[in-house]
Amino acid sequence: MEQNQSPEPKNNNRVLLIVALILVLLGINGFLFYMNQQKGKQNEQLTATVKEKDIKLEEQIKQYEAIKADFERQSQEVQAMGQANDSLEARIAAVNADLIKLRSFRAGSFSIAEQRRFKERAANFENQLRKKDEEIAQLKSDNEALYTETTTLKERQNKLTDTITTIARTNQDLSEKVAIASRLQAENIRVGVINSRNKEKDDDDNEFKAKRVEKVKVTFNLARNDVAPKETKEIMMRLIEPDGSALYNLSTGGGTFMIDGSEAFYTAKQDIVYDNTRQPVQFIYAKGAAYKTGLHTVELYSGGVMIGKTTFTLK
Repeated sequence: MEQNQSPEPKNNNRVLLIVALILVLLGINGFLFYMNQQKGKQNEQLTATVKEKDIKLEEQIKQYEAIKADFERQSQEVQAMGQANDSLEARIAAVNADLIKLRSFRAGSFSIAEQRRFKERAANFENQLRKKDEEIAQLKSDNEALYTETTTLKERQNKLTDTITTIARTNQDLSEKVAIASRLQAENIRVGVINSRNKEKDDDDNEFKAKRVEKVKVTFNLARNDVAPKETKEIMMRLIEPDGSALYNLSTGGGTFMIDGSEAFYTAKQDIVYDNTRQPVQFIYAKGAAYKTGLHTVELYSGGVMIGKTTFTLK
């Protein structure tokens, strides 16, 4: 009876051992499952952190690119207004340097400290942008005001120039009218002859015998003219022979002068002080040779303008 009962305790111990081993295995599996879950969560959290850093990096790069574009815009505006832009070029270079650094970060390596540092620098750049935009706006306003003022001044200057031109033209016209009005006029022109015995002869018909003429005498009065200034006047006489040539001899006081832009000979000249009293003037001319027969002309000039004319005939 004792031999039949001995195997039962051994079987029980084996069962207990198997159960214990199963429990240990289950515990290990449960621990490994828990550790795998924790590791998965850590990986997910790390992936999320890396992704968030990459997003922050991309946002920061875009912000700096926008800042660079704004500085370049400001530089172009300042250049267009003819202003120096050295400070803007330096700022653009600084932004470019930061962009190079930002683009050099590897995935997930953009730390919170770096994020904070670049964010502060970007805020400083944006503050500079705002101040520069205010300066540019004020400069544009000043330029517009200056342009308006300059345009107004030019318009006034043009009007003033037109006025001055008009006044000058009016003065010129007035001067020409005064010059015309102040011209002298010879009146009561008479021609006489003087023979070799110094006897004078007048003829209402102004006809004389050529062989008896030694000298020709021309007398006239200067008409009144309240416009003509009282000053010394030059009076020229031209004695023109029948062939159209003017008698001219330097030894007897002849010379040349200008008539309507052309040079002409005069026979005699004298200076008188015009006093507006109808003062008499006379010329006595001796040719020193025989006079030609035919119609002679006497022309009187002052200031290059004819002031009187008459004719006489020598037979």
